[in-house]
Amino acid sequence: MNQLAYGRRLRAHISEFGTTQLYIRNPWIVAFWSFAYPGCGNLMQGRVMTGLILVCWELFINTKAKVNLSIMYSLIGQFDRAKEAVNPQWFLLYVALYAYSIWDSYRGTVDLNKQYILSDREDAPVKHVTLKSLETNFFDKRSPLFSATLSILSPGLGHLYLHKVITGLFLIAWTILVMYMSHALPAVHYLLIGEISQSKSVVDMQWLMYLPSIYGFVIYDTYQTANEYNILFEKAQSQFLRNHYQSPSFKMPM
Repeated sequence: MNQLAYGRRLRAHISEFGTTQLYIRNPWIVAFWSFAYPGCGNLMQGRVMTGLILVCWELFINTKAKVNLSIMYSLIGQFDRAKEAVNPQWFLLYVALYAYSIWDSYRGTVDLNKQYILSDREDAPVKHVTLKSLETNFFDKRSPLFSATLSILSPGLGHLYLHKVITGLFLIAWTILVMYMSHALPAVHYLLIGEISQSKSVVDMQWLMYLPSIYGFVIYDTYQTANEYNILFEKAQSQFLRNHYQSPSFKMPM
């Protein structure tokens, strides 16, 4: 009987656009990344569609409510300006989004952990390669440090290295948008040539405050994902050898 065809659960699914896998995640860590930026926790779980919707919704609502600008004023002790910066017409919508994203990330992680435990006990099958017209995806070992380094150079590159195509392309587009709207690169240019006052005046803090969450998330997620890919690769190899390697009790014909 073909175990890959008749397995009740899967440890991982390989498609031309990425690899989605189950493994034990800390629900509090996933909830924290949704706290840092709604939608990021869902992306960590492999729930790409939900994550992308929440990320876009957060970007829209946060910008309208001026939440980042209010946070910036709060951090430097200007609490009156922080209260004035918030747009109350949009802020209550932001609270609902924020609470739901954190709750859904925690709940979803707990449920996915249960699915992983069951699939691991069943020794669930793992598909090794996908060949399609658009893309080719296969299991191999990836470097966690290299994937994190690529994410530092440009968010999204580390995910493309791990063959998470949809997430990687979205992160690249997201970073370009934030960089452009915040004027971060002109601010860095003026800073490098010693024009500090010009650098501070050109930057848009409402948009710049998105960058710490983006960089923190992509570095952590790519490093963690690369580690789990390597573990899954070793489990797939172990499963293949157990299922197909010659049994030592086999009697050779005389």
